[in-house]
Amino acid sequence: MAFLSSRYAHLLFRHLPLLLAGVIGGYLIGTSNTENRLAIRDEDYSASTEAPPVRAAIVALVRNSDLFGLRQSMRQIEDRFNSRFNYPYIFVNDEPFTEEFKQGVSDLTDSHVEFGTLDHDSWKVPEWIDQERYEKVKLTATYPHAEKDSYRKMCRFQSGFLHRHPLLKDLEYYWRIEPDVEYFCDIDYDPFLFMKQNGLKYGWTIAMPEFMDTIATLWNTTERFIGEHPEYLAKHSLREWITGNGGGYNGCHFWSNFEIVDLSFYRSAEYQAYFDYLDRAGGFFYERWGDAPVHSIAAALFLNATQVHYFDDFGYFHPQVSTCPGGSKQRGRCVCDSDLSIVQNGFCSVRYRNIKHQILHPDSPTAAHSGPVNHVKPFVDST
Repeated sequence: MAFLSSRYAHLLFRHLPLLLAGVIGGYLIGTSNTENRLAIRDEDYSASTEAPPVRAAIVALVRNSDLFGLRQSMRQIEDRFNSRFNYPYIFVNDEPFTEEFKQGVSDLTDSHVEFGTLDHDSWKVPEWIDQERYEKVKLTATYPHAEKDSYRKMCRFQSGFLHRHPLLKDLEYYWRIEPDVEYFCDIDYDPFLFMKQNGLKYGWTIAMPEFMDTIATLWNTTERFIGEHPEYLAKHSLREWITGNGGGYNGCHFWSNFEIVDLSFYRSAEYQAYFDYLDRAGGFFYERWGDAPVHSIAAALFLNATQVHYFDDFGYFHPQVSTCPGGSKQRGRCVCDSDLSIVQNGFCSVRYRNIKHQILHPDSPTAAHSGPVNHVKPFVDST
C-alpha cells in the first residue's frame, strides 16, 4: 500500500468489509444464475429425450459412399429441428452399412438410429421384364440416367417397397431426406403432429415438371388402371392439377426427395394396387418412371385436396433447386434468398395453389396466385 496516500489507505480499509461483501454477494448471485441457466438447459435436454408424440422417423435410402453428404443433411436437420424433437432415424441400403458409416451418422444425434438392408425382391429387375428390350432402351435412350440399372431399381424401390421395409412397419409417418440437402429455416413445430392433427396425408415443398420422355406411357397406364378401378378416385381430388386441357398428364409432380407422408396412404389398397399395376407394366425399366411422378399422381388421384399440404414455410435446397419463404433475406427464422427460388412461382406450384383454392373455395372470384408464372425446366437428381 506504499503507493496510496494515508488518506486513501484509511478510506480503503474503512470500507473493505463492504467491498468484500459486494464481491462475495455478486459471486454467489452469478453462481446462482449460472446454475439456473444450467438447470434450464438440463431441463430442456431431458424434455427432448422424451418419446415423440407420433410414431414417426426420418428415413433415407443411402449408400456407404453417401456418408459425407448425409452427415451434412443430418447436421442441418438436427440444428433446425430434431435436436428439439428427438425423432429416430432409419437408413436403408442395398448392401450392408460399414461401421464407419454407422459411427459417422450416429455421432451427429442423440436420437435412436437404425440401419437396414434391402431384400432381393425389392431391389432387382423383375423376371417379367424383357431383358432384350430393356438393354436396347439403356443403349438408345437419351434422358438422364438412361443407362443405369441402379437408378431404375431405386425409383422402383422408393415407389413400392420403402414403406414396406420391416424397419418402417410400426411407423405412422415418415420424413424422407437425402444427402447434400439444406434446410434454411428453424422448424419450431412438429410437422408429424401437425399432419396428424389436421388429417393430412402428404406434405411437399417443391413441385416441378418431369422429363416427359422418362414417363411416355405412365399416364396411359394410369388411365387404364383408373378405368378398371374408378372407385379409387377421391371425390375432391387434385386430378386437374396434373392434367392439361386435353386431359393428358402435364408432367407436374412433387419432388419426393422431400416428402412427409402418412404411411397409411402408401399402405392403402388403392396405392398398393396402383403400384402393382405399374410394376407389371414394366415402365420402371422400359422407360424410367420415377417415384416422384408415381407418388404425385397417386396423391392427386386418391387423396382429397384437403389431405395434401404445401410446407411453404420450409426453406429447402436440393442440389440445383431451392425453395425459400418470401422476405427471408431481411426477417424471420429463415436465411435464404427467395429471389433465387424460381419454383415457388413456377407453373406447377402456381397451378397447385390455384386448383386447390378452387376446390376449397368454389365460389371465390379470385385465384390464389395472380402474379407472373415462372416457366421452370425439368431438373434431375444427380444421384
